[in-house]
Amino acid sequence: MTTFEEVLYDTLGDIDFDAAELKVRYLAERDKRLRNDGNEQYVEVTGDFSSYVDDPYVEPEERDALFDHADVAVIGGGFAGLLMGGRLRESGFTDIRMIEKGGDFGGTWYWNRYPGAMCDVESYCYLPMLEELDYIPKHKYSYASEIMEHSRNIARHYDLYRNAVLSTEVTHLEWDEAAGHWTIETDRGDQMTARVVVSAAGPLSRPKLPGIDGINDYGGHTFHTSRWDYDYTGGDSNGGLAGLADKRVGIIGTGATAVQCVPHLGHAAKELFVFQRTPSSIDVRNNRPTPPGFAESLEPGWQYRRMDNFNQLVTGAHQDEDLVNDGWTDIMRNLTGIAAKTASKKLGRRLTREERAELMEMADYRKMETVRRRAQKIVDDPNVAESLKPYYRQFCKRPCFHDEYLQAYNEPGTHLIDTDGRGVERIDATGVWANGEHYELDCLIFASGFEVGTSYDRRSGFDTIGRDGVLLSDYWADGMRSLHGMNVHGFPNAFIVGPTQGANLISNIPHNLTEAGETIAAIVAHAQASGVDEVEVTRGAEDAWVALLEAGGRSFGGDASCTPGYYNNEGQEISTAQLRNTLGYPDGPVAYFDYIARWRADGDFAGLTFTQA
Repeated sequence: MTTFEEVLYDTLGDIDFDAAELKVRYLAERDKRLRNDGNEQYVEVTGDFSSYVDDPYVEPEERDALFDHADVAVIGGGFAGLLMGGRLRESGFTDIRMIEKGGDFGGTWYWNRYPGAMCDVESYCYLPMLEELDYIPKHKYSYASEIMEHSRNIARHYDLYRNAVLSTEVTHLEWDEAAGHWTIETDRGDQMTARVVVSAAGPLSRPKLPGIDGINDYGGHTFHTSRWDYDYTGGDSNGGLAGLADKRVGIIGTGATAVQCVPHLGHAAKELFVFQRTPSSIDVRNNRPTPPGFAESLEPGWQYRRMDNFNQLVTGAHQDEDLVNDGWTDIMRNLTGIAAKTASKKLGRRLTREERAELMEMADYRKMETVRRRAQKIVDDPNVAESLKPYYRQFCKRPCFHDEYLQAYNEPGTHLIDTDGRGVERIDATGVWANGEHYELDCLIFASGFEVGTSYDRRSGFDTIGRDGVLLSDYWADGMRSLHGMNVHGFPNAFIVGPTQGANLISNIPHNLTEAGETIAAIVAHAQASGVDEVEVTRGAEDAWVALLEAGGRSFGGDASCTPGYYNNEGQEISTAQLRNTLGYPDGPVAYFDYIARWRADGDFAGLTFTQA
């Protein structure tokens, strides 16, 4: 009779590591990094730090304050806003106002112009509206400049520049009950109104800084990676940072951004010091140009089919073909259930919960061993290679894929300053202290990412005041409440675009935004066709949706056994409120997208009320 242990080894292949030893090592590495302050270890970019969010790319044009009205106002000009604006145009709306704090459309890709910036999900899935614009990306993983230009092209294609206000940040949003519209105030003195408001600011939009002692004392040049200073470094997002040739540069942060820009910094700077608290998992990227004839092989509907195929594979469903065939699908084939299905077939019965958990854990150990051995093979200095090995489960942090990052540590002027989980001690006027040593620097760069886990009003930069003067921050004091993550009771004619309390798909976020854009456009178009003034979710429907999500327990909140990061609330216990802010549809993204497509197609829009004021 075949045993589970035999099937385990047969399914995974040779297991040449000690799982018990790795588990102990993982927990020890986590414990080194646990901090009592959690998300409070980061500094909000306000007050003394507000210069870190200034726009270095354009000088805002002078204009008069606006006191006019639009039918629909979309706050945010990134992918979420562009998809929303495009679907509204397709639904026949002409009076749309786009409001964007950047100097142009692009959102994340307007701000993230650091050298080496590119998408880490296949561009044929990631870049939205490729079929609508009849465009094929130049590489399997597009670089920032191309993504930015594609964003502009979406805006041009749907005439979203018309009536748009750029370099403009919303400061106040309030429902006017008597007038039946929203009042929108901005940092440009505007007091405009709109019948419908869509908040499309995106999940990663507000930079954060590490709360290191002395951060304000540093006297050299400094900036955040999302506000790259090319006047100082020279070059552009493709590299060529000639201004750093005689500079000692430090960078704090070793997440996805640093992984992409460190190779360029190491090549250009006189010396580069990378201050590491926790290494990222660096697997093979294998980027390459789009092959000749790729476009000719595609049939109508190809992009959505590719997105769906990718989504199915990365959430554990069976697909006869892997259209994307990259690091993401390779990881997820092993870690989301396909291995368990294979083992179950070999065993002739369903796996128990304990057996499934053991198989997934062993598959994860095996995959992470290949990542660690890759670092050992590529990096010349064995001590540096050891410091670059990640000791945690694959999805404790967002996986990274790159073909030059590990190699950068073979540059003679590149120095990894591994703090063994403690982080930088302090900053002074001339540099950084770490491991009891001082590193004198000409330039200090913060690759510390964006706020996750902070309140919605803090990330958006303004609070929202709904019916009867209720603040959204107060209504969500015990956690987010919504229907589908889009509609909130007491906030009529207001919509939110994002993954939370919907599909919660985190591998290819534009898939979330695509479905939300189509759904919200369908609701607003139905209201207009029906001649009604207000759309609002009932409290009962909102309660039922939140109860469904809580009962399902499918959360983005992460695992307490993981090394700390934004996936698991920096290792801190997750409160009921924080859990609600990370919930997704119980049956997963594939089922959610099927559900929401049926919901919007049947025309009833169950849970919403459409009323004539």
